[in-house]
Amino acid sequence: MNNRTYRVRQFATLAGVTVRTLHHYDHLGLLKPRAHTESGYRLYTDSDLVRLQQIITLKFIGVPLQQIRDLIEGHAVDLAELLRMQRMMLEEQQRNITRAITAIQQAENLALAGTEPDSETIINIIEVINMATNNEWVKGYYTQEQQDAIAARATPETIAHGQQAWAQLIADIEQAATNGTDPASPEAQTLIQRQEELIGGFTGGDPGIRENLNKLWSDKGNWPTTFKSPYSPSAEAFLEQARGNRKQG
Repeated sequence: MNNRTYRVRQFATLAGVTVRTLHHYDHLGLLKPRAHTESGYRLYTDSDLVRLQQIITLKFIGVPLQQIRDLIEGHAVDLAELLRMQRMMLEEQQRNITRAITAIQQAENLALAGTEPDSETIINIIEVINMATNNEWVKGYYTQEQQDAIAARATPETIAHGQQAWAQLIADIEQAATNGTDPASPEAQTLIQRQEELIGGFTGGDPGIRENLNKLWSDKGNWPTTFKSPYSPSAEAFLEQARGNRKQG
């Protein structure tokens, strides 16, 4: 990549942002131009353009600016890894948006045909939209201090790796339940250990967060209809038996 220099207004025009935004990022230490003219004016480079792209993308997927600064410091992850994480999170958003569009389009087609969408169609739209947004109700199980601690650990890197690890673990648990794996077997106990490690990553080892997480999962009667267990009934039964054997051991 070339490393041309731009004055602040040139750079803002090139990147499609405002000068005020650049000043704000400079003030926060997110994007501080490394060069200046003899008169003291900021000079941005093509390398700054790459960093600005990281900031804009991470901000778009909901990462707080403070966490963005910590994440994109040179020692955190390399560019390819950072771009991969951003792609994965954007693809998940894309899938959610596609589901929402499909549900709304079905209702729209009924309306165009002169048929009023029934309650089931409308409920489906509501459920899809709710699933595409954060589960705000979950926060009610944690104190503000616990929420802040959880958010501090929820960088795009940990989220991306966590989603991948949980998806693989859930698939392996479902397969074990389907295969009739003995809950007391080493294979089953390895699955429980993997689950414990992922839960530990979420709680940060905080016993209060772990206690409230347990309360959330035992309170299924109060879950919204849009929130579903990631496990099938047979997998949940397998997990319960495997945990029972773990405690006995």
